[in-house]
Amino acid sequence: MRRIHFTKIALNLLLVSALPVTAGAQQMESHIGSITGRAEDGKALYYRYCWGCHGARGNGDGENAPYLNILPRNFVAGTFKCRSTPTGTLPLDQDLYNSIERGFNFTNMPSWIALTAEERANLVAFIKTFSPRWKTEKPGDPIQIPAEPALTVASIQHGKELFQKLECWKCHGNEGRGDGPSASTLTDSNDQPIRPYNFTSDNRSKCGRTNQDLYKIFMTGLDGTPMPSFADVIKPEDAWDLVHFLRTLQYNNKSPELTLWLSTKEGAAIVNAQKVANTNTGSGVNP
Repeated sequence: MRRIHFTKIALNLLLVSALPVTAGAQQMESHIGSITGRAEDGKALYYRYCWGCHGARGNGDGENAPYLNILPRNFVAGTFKCRSTPTGTLPLDQDLYNSIERGFNFTNMPSWIALTAEERANLVAFIKTFSPRWKTEKPGDPIQIPAEPALTVASIQHGKELFQKLECWKCHGNEGRGDGPSASTLTDSNDQPIRPYNFTSDNRSKCGRTNQDLYKIFMTGLDGTPMPSFADVIKPEDAWDLVHFLRTLQYNNKSPELTLWLSTKEGAAIVNAQKVANTNTGSGVNP
């Protein structure tokens, strides 16, 4: 069995070396600040580090893919979760660069911070050669992120109301644990089961850790998943109120939002009830 496995790998590597690289693909570039990435320089990096999961042709069917419970990204489709651009549009080069640098929590995609900035930019350029979308479309215009308003109790309370009104609880659960009534039915663009994010976790989301990152998720959505964009549904100030409320669900993370919420009678009662439920001997689900 081992000999067969190694033979398959060798045949795939031979296939890779024989793959034609068109002039257009060779000329594909990425622009990350002052750095220009080049596809021709990213090819060797891709086939050294990435093809085992993402496949020789970038369609997510690499040798390791069958063993992963979240399938690798299909670069041919040109659909990406973490973007600063509106839903349905291509991401910026910087968005792809950030994903390579950051990696994705709760998946087998690690951070590639060990590569140089130029190498990561070269990878971005080469990844873009897989999808025909980059030949006919331009990335969307990045959304505008207004300055975060002052944190107030009223902001948290309004965010709490929006969490119910927008029916976020149907997927994420009333306490934000990712256990809503619809959670078990959700699938991604690969028809694979997908779990809603557990907001009580102290881990960062796949697309970042900051309040601005959360804001972007609300306004751009996570393409390829059931998480939609709310840009046409809520105002910017509403999105910030949601951010403030969701931070209070991370009751093991002493954020400014949680500290303020705990100073109120309503907030203290809710957070203390969550702590009791979320213990190894309690009735809740551990994050």
